[in-house]
Amino acid sequence: MTPAPLPPPAPRPAPPSISAALGRRAFTIMELLVVIAVVALLLSILLPALGGARAAGRQAACQSNQRQMILGWTLYADAHAGRAMPLADVSGQPVYWWGAVVGNTIDQTRGYLTTYLDAPLGERGVFECAAQPWGTYRPQPASVSPGLPTSTYGYNGYYLCPPATPGWSLQIGGQRWKRLSDLDRPTELFVFADTLLPGTPPRNCALLDPPMLFGAGCSWSTNLSPTTSFRHRGQTVTARGDGSVRAVASKPEWILALPLNVGSVGSENGPHYVPDWQRWR
Repeated sequence: MTPAPLPPPAPRPAPPSISAALGRRAFTIMELLVVIAVVALLLSILLPALGGARAAGRQAACQSNQRQMILGWTLYADAHAGRAMPLADVSGQPVYWWGAVVGNTIDQTRGYLTTYLDAPLGERGVFECAAQPWGTYRPQPASVSPGLPTSTYGYNGYYLCPPATPGWSLQIGGQRWKRLSDLDRPTELFVFADTLLPGTPPRNCALLDPPMLFGAGCSWSTNLSPTTSFRHRGQTVTARGDGSVRAVASKPEWILALPLNVGSVGSENGPHYVPDWQRWR
């Protein structure tokens, strides 16, 4: 018996035309506007968060720098009968806590702190705050050429080592050079902090000035050129006499130089800058 013939295959549907395919996938103008609006909204939410994360990272780097510096400062005292590190000696070739000035160049190896801190001096180094990178300030001392960065942190030489400090040594040279065992309220005493001098452009400053200065007649007056910088979203990072590192948020009345946020923590020298200021004679 002859089998019945198979039915012919069903014809395949014709592929859709390009215009039809594009018509099904294309956005309408309204849909496109909605997508753009959603993307813009997400960016407006994410960008501040990313900026905050970058700022938090810079502050964390600053805290790490100051932890290394306060450790080096403690090691210096251990090697010098407990005496605090000098701020500077400018009686001859200038030597500072961060390095020495030799002609118009810098010799980092001769700084008082750098002997105890194996870290580079310069851009992105331990001595430079990540929130105040090289190129955003004019370096001091001005005699250094070609303008190498020194440090954007300040050292509290006004309280810790008056006999060796330049400039106002004649006014406060009679104060005792401090030993670490002599420190008043070390948990609150600032040894290092973020510093800056206002200007156009601003200048770095390796001295942490107190909010009040000692002058003629053994009296205190307001310091009109303080150096504490609150550059971390209104906070300054500080290294304390007990070896701790903490940030302090500013108050509006503390700031004397806007928009750089430069001022002092508080309006009196105690307890952070010169804890024994009321006993000075």
